[in-house]
Amino acid sequence: MENNYTEEYKEYVTFHTTSKDGADLEMAVMDEFDYEGRHYVVGALIKDDEIQEDGRYIYRSIITGDEFTVEKIRNEIDYNRIARAYMEMEE
Repeated sequence: MENNYTEEYKEYVTFHTTSKDGADLEMAVMDEFDYEGRHYVVGALIKDDEIQEDGRYIYRSIITGDEFTVEKIRNEIDYNRIARAYMEMEE
C-alpha cells in the first residue's frame, strides 16, 4: 500500500513572553510585518511541542543585529488598531 501524503515539518522561530499571572510562555512566530515605521511579530502559543491553533497575538518587535526581542502592546486602542491593519494586509 502506497502512502500518497507527506507530513510537512516546519521549524518556527520562537520567543518567550510572560502571561498575566507571571508564567513563562513559549510562542512561535507565525508572521511578521511593518506598520507605521515599527516592526511586529504575530505569535502563537506552543504547548507540549504543538503550536496552538486558537489565537494569534501581536507583539512589537525590536531587532538588534541577528536577534530580536518582543514587547507587549499594552494600550488596547493601539493593539486593536495594529491588529486591524494586519488583518487588512492579509486580505
